[in-house]
Amino acid sequence: MSDNFSSEKKQSAFVNWFRDSSPYIHSHRQCTFVISFGGEATQDNFFFNLAHDFALLNSLGIRLVLVHGIRPQINHRLKSLEVEPQYIEHLRITDDQTLQCAIEAAGQVRIELEALLSTGLPNSPMAGAKIRVCSGNYILAKPIGVLNGIDYQHTGLVRNIDGDAIQRQLNQNNVVLISPIGYSPSGEVFNLCAEDVATEIAIALQAKKLILLTEQSCLDPNNNQLIRQMTTTEAESFICKHPDTAPLIKKPLQAAINGSHSGVKRVHLINRNHDGALLLELFSRDGIGTLVSSTPFEALRPATLADIGGILELIKPLEKQGKLVERTIENLEVNIDDYTVLDRDGLILGCIALHPGPDNESGEIACVAIHPDYQNASRGTELLEYIIKKAKQAGINKIYARSTQTMHWFIERGFQDVNINELPDYLKHQYNHQRNSKIFCKQVS
Repeated sequence: MSDNFSSEKKQSAFVNWFRDSSPYIHSHRQCTFVISFGGEATQDNFFFNLAHDFALLNSLGIRLVLVHGIRPQINHRLKSLEVEPQYIEHLRITDDQTLQCAIEAAGQVRIELEALLSTGLPNSPMAGAKIRVCSGNYILAKPIGVLNGIDYQHTGLVRNIDGDAIQRQLNQNNVVLISPIGYSPSGEVFNLCAEDVATEIAIALQAKKLILLTEQSCLDPNNNQLIRQMTTTEAESFICKHPDTAPLIKKPLQAAINGSHSGVKRVHLINRNHDGALLLELFSRDGIGTLVSSTPFEALRPATLADIGGILELIKPLEKQGKLVERTIENLEVNIDDYTVLDRDGLILGCIALHPGPDNESGEIACVAIHPDYQNASRGTELLEYIIKKAKQAGINKIYARSTQTMHWFIERGFQDVNINELPDYLKHQYNHQRNSKIFCKQVS
């Protein structure tokens, strides 16, 4: 009996996860993702799992550009030559010998990755994938030059990205694999930073997402907890407040800021050491990494007709429980301008409506709903405060609310219990005596 119960529980969890992931599957299809990962990742014995995840993304119709690093591979070659790597403030000085090591490392890693992505063995996650991988001289580079008296020689910066050439490969459903090597019009070769290359490619392609697979998580130094999201302003402040942040996080954070400022909508920092982290970040509500964007991840905004499906999904369970009055699609369409939604990266987490009265001096708050997984972070209060501010701006001085099961929630937020006779006439006519709702009022101006 217990085995059957356990099996059914696992099946139910899988079905729920698959259903919850479907909105992300739809929204990611035919979108361009640029994914960067360091040379450490390719040396990991479990890197094939990450390669399988790349293959899965490709099979779901996501246009992939992969940018790999080569730092440890270069250092390994230098060590074999008994040469000490040269760094100034974590920036490599690439002399002639180091450049040769970089070229060899880039070639080896690229070939290994192409071989791994070409795997199609039966009974493996790559079976039937048939991924076509292409590489090329898509990066025009220039030398960093001399900084503070230090000649960085063959260490370079991205000068230009041949975005059109990359787009042509993506249009043919190819995965584009980029090494951190750039070329000048005069034929010089430069060693580049993989995060910078990925960022510039994401900007040039106006990618939907730039994903930086990191060696450690982005943690708050005050409590050692994962930072789940930051705006670019918050990320800049974080770097200033914590100058001792490890380069393994500081560099990706700076890349995220640069990308966001230049039009990349979402930048994800994901600790690649967590198996399946890429999939968890992209296909679950909360993810497992740190999201950096120019605008807040969660935003209050006026609802549109496109939000009706999300609102209905949110309120239908509450209607069945008798907590909300039933609303039809037609009702929502007619009154959509009265609604405000809490949007979390395309997912409607909450909604509230303010229905102004014909006197324009009073209004009614209705349809307050928060997704059950997000009810413990004051989001309902945030929606209410937003709608009260909206009422004040509209010249409304009294707002009413009716409730059968959340009376204390309104009372704790300054509403007074009132009698039906105190309602404006238009609300008296709308009152449903069968529901016997409690009535509350709040003065807002």
